[in-house]
Amino acid sequence: MNVKVISRNVGLALLVSALFMFLSMLVSLADGRDSAFGPLAISFIITFIFGAFPFIFVRQTSAISQQDGFLIMVLSWLLSFIFGMLPYVLWGGEFSLVNAWFESVSGYTTTGSTILTDVEALPRSLLFWRSSTHYIGGFGVVVFLLLVLPNASPFRLRLANIELSSLSRVGYRYRSMRIVYIITAVYVGITLLTMVSLMIAGMNLFDAVNHAFSIVATGGFSTKNLSLAEYGSTAINIVAIVFMVISSLHFGLVFTVVATRSLQPLSSNPVVKFFLGSMLVLTLLIMFDLMLQGGYTDWGKAAGDAVYQVVCYMTTTGFGMGDNSQWPALAGMLLMVAILLGGCSGSTAGGIKADRIYIAAKTLSRQIKYSLHPAAVSQIKVGKHSVSDAEASSVMTYIVLYCAILLVGIFLVMLCGVKPAEAVSGFIASMGNAGPGLESISALGSYAAQPAAAKFIYTLGMFFGRVEIYPLIAVTYMMFRRNV
Repeated sequence: MNVKVISRNVGLALLVSALFMFLSMLVSLADGRDSAFGPLAISFIITFIFGAFPFIFVRQTSAISQQDGFLIMVLSWLLSFIFGMLPYVLWGGEFSLVNAWFESVSGYTTTGSTILTDVEALPRSLLFWRSSTHYIGGFGVVVFLLLVLPNASPFRLRLANIELSSLSRVGYRYRSMRIVYIITAVYVGITLLTMVSLMIAGMNLFDAVNHAFSIVATGGFSTKNLSLAEYGSTAINIVAIVFMVISSLHFGLVFTVVATRSLQPLSSNPVVKFFLGSMLVLTLLIMFDLMLQGGYTDWGKAAGDAVYQVVCYMTTTGFGMGDNSQWPALAGMLLMVAILLGGCSGSTAGGIKADRIYIAAKTLSRQIKYSLHPAAVSQIKVGKHSVSDAEASSVMTYIVLYCAILLVGIFLVMLCGVKPAEAVSGFIASMGNAGPGLESISALGSYAAQPAAAKFIYTLGMFFGRVEIYPLIAVTYMMFRRNV
């Protein structure tokens, strides 16, 4: 374990948080030094000192092992959670220690769950910091977890290397920096387009910036108690839907589309087709359920609400575009399926990921064919890319692990006294980094009334879902082995 490498990289993550704390202070100054200026200033000083310390006393080195990569990732997230909760704790209000931890983890992991019952009671500077945690976390996802782009020529699909084994490869620095530049350009570009589009649709500058941060990070924090439903604007909803879907696609594909000025990379990608096709099927099923069992009498209203909710849940953004707390049970279950499917790898979206579900389906199909025709030789293919047995096995193992953690998490939340529907949907939404669940924690609800122990368990689910399980397991194993 190289402490110098780890401390410098973790310090860099803290400096990014300190930068956005400073920007939040500027928002406070613009508002005449609101009540959050002091908490933000103190938090900035503390975070900046801890982040800058390794750069002053530790020499730079380029040697990064796989174990170091795991530790950098996990520690960067954990310390960001801790320092990110400082402005909330120091400001007070609804932010008890547990609530501040929950809000910080929810922000950085781009989950979007909240314990706030009155979002608009927060000063604008603290609202900006809250949205900034989404933006920092979203960028962290695509940089630290999803450093694999599709090949430019055949546009082959390549799964994200969530184990960060590339950290130990020769030439990692050059390769990673090139990818970081590309992804940064895509990330910032989508943000600016989203912000401008929201302003054209009728949103003011401050709200447009905050909601753009949430959309591109597929987070879900809003500056309004009713989220996007506050505006009652079809134009704003359409802009949000379009950019939520774009932010759920592989950022490498988005870059390729822009670079080639062609939609062919998207139209020829089977995972994108599967992702969008699943979204359409779920929308139609929910629309019919709303008409048959949900008390809807207008097909247009049912279709609109179904589209809004499916996109919000499947992209794991979780904006409140309408109240779904009284929807039929089947519609609620389908929304949970949408969260589990999630977006595409290489994006800021959560869930199991459409890529893994698609490969798992192909693997199952091959297994059925093999049982019927044992002598047949077949290969799993995703477009023109052949998936090896080792890759397929890794995908299946991940899905099994994901489901196992879901079951354990749901069981633990229910032990805290949470109602079954809320426990199931809440932990699925937490681990899927989607935010809203069902009933009192639905799209326009809050986690404020959930027990403190349950809130902590939810944050563990958020963490597992954001780092995609393996890094946490690897670090735990390394710690255990070291103790032994």
